[in-house]
Amino acid sequence: MTHKVTIQPSGNSFVANEDETILAAAMRSGFTLPYGCRNGACAACKGKIIKGTVDHGNPQSSALADFEKRDGLSLFCQAVPQSDLTIEAREIESSGDIEVRRLPSRVEKIERVAEDVVVLKLKLPANERFQFFAGQYIDVLLREGKRRSYSMGNPPHRNEYLELHVRSMANGTFTKQVFETLKEKDILRFEGPLGTFFLREETEKPIILVASGTGFAPIKSIIEYTFEKKMSRTMVLYWGGRRPKDIYMSELANQWQDEYDNFTFIPVVSDQEPEDEWTGRTGLVHVAAMTDYPDMTNYEVYSCGVPVMVEAAHKDFTEKCKLPEEAFFSDAFTPSVDSKK
Repeated sequence: MTHKVTIQPSGNSFVANEDETILAAAMRSGFTLPYGCRNGACAACKGKIIKGTVDHGNPQSSALADFEKRDGLSLFCQAVPQSDLTIEAREIESSGDIEVRRLPSRVEKIERVAEDVVVLKLKLPANERFQFFAGQYIDVLLREGKRRSYSMGNPPHRNEYLELHVRSMANGTFTKQVFETLKEKDILRFEGPLGTFFLREETEKPIILVASGTGFAPIKSIIEYTFEKKMSRTMVLYWGGRRPKDIYMSELANQWQDEYDNFTFIPVVSDQEPEDEWTGRTGLVHVAAMTDYPDMTNYEVYSCGVPVMVEAAHKDFTEKCKLPEEAFFSDAFTPSVDSKK
C-alpha cells in the first residue's frame, strides 16, 4: 500500500511505497530534505508529523527521545508512513541538482597524517568527473552490503581524485582494512554524493566553522571552495582535538590564515599533556567559539565532528548565542548500526 506525503510549508507532495521511509521516498521523488547519517543517529532529518501516523523505526534514543515522539517529532530516515501524512520540513533545492552515482575508484595514495588518521586519495576512472557540493560525503561500499560514510576533503574543483580522512576506530571493519591491508592501486567502490551539509551561497553572512577531529575534512572542502570562488565572506575556523597532534593539518590552516585576509584559524586543545608544550586555546572547541562570539545573530555556523560536540554546539549556539535555528548546518560523524566514519 502506498501513502501520500505532503510537505509543509511548501505544499509539495510525493508517494511513499510500502515499507519505504519518508526520506527515501522524498529523495526518490526528487525532493531533498535535510539528512546526514541515514541510520537514525545524527538527528539531522528530524521533523514534525503534522497529520497521520508513522512507524518510527529504530532511531537511537539520543537522536529521538520518547517525549519527542509524543510531541509529533520523528526521524524521516527511519519513519515509515502508516497513513497519508502531512509533515513539516525544510526543503533543500540545490543538492538535488547532482546525480547520485555508483563508481569504482583506485587507491592513488595512502598518507599517514597522524598516528590514527590516514588521508586516502581515490582516483576515478579515466574521463570520469565526480560532481558534488563542498561538504558532502560518499558511502564506501563494502562486502555483504555494508557501507561506510566519509566526507570529501577536497573541494569540487579539484576532482581529479577524492580525498577521504579516515580515523582508526576500534573494531572498525573498514578502518582495519585501511590501516592494515589496503594498498595503492586497490579498487574501492562508492556511492554519492550524499548529505545536505554544504555551503549556502545565498547570503553574505560571516561564517563560523567548528570542527572536531576528522570533522575537518568537509570543513576543508568548504573553505577551499570559498577561496576558489574568491568569496569575501569572513570565516573563522575553530578546530578542536584532545591533543595538538589531533589537529593534523594545522600547518595548512595556518597557511590559509597567512594568505587570506578574510580567514582566521583558532586551534583548541582539550587534554594537553606537559610534553605538548601547548600555549594556545584550551577547553571545548564550541565553547571557545561562544567565548569569542557571544552574539551569533548575524552569523552562519557550519559544524562537523563527533555527535556530542555537534549537539552541544547546536544547543548552546541557538539557546545562548542567539544563532537562528536555520543558520546552523551540521554533519555529525556517527557510528553505523553494524561505525559510520
